[in-house]
Amino acid sequence: MTDPLIRTGDEIEYDAVDAADGLEKGILIAEEHGAPNFAIRRFELEAGATVPEHTNEVEHEQYVLQGAYTVGIGDEEYEVEAGDSLLIPAGTVHWYRNESDDRGAFLCAVPNGDDEIDLIE
Repeated sequence: MTDPLIRTGDEIEYDAVDAADGLEKGILIAEEHGAPNFAIRRFELEAGATVPEHTNEVEHEQYVLQGAYTVGIGDEEYEVEAGDSLLIPAGTVHWYRNESDDRGAFLCAVPNGDDEIDLIE
């Protein structure tokens, strides 16, 4: 049985993501907090930032909280904005580009376990 948990916004620490300049990640709820199946993270994409092509070993469900930016998934490009949702299947090549003057932010839910990023050279 899992115990309920509330984490306040000021408890969340954001760290730079090594794979991309201008991208930060905060772990909202994850296995280390007692979540048995899924992790929820918040990413912040600075104005002008890009995240290179990469794959992840697990699926990603994302919800855009703030801003507007471009997401490449496979061979397609999508313009997303606050309120949009995305599914990025495991192993799918994807990338991000924020050409706006505003910060973008999104929630990302993933299964617990290894979420290793493999950069595409």
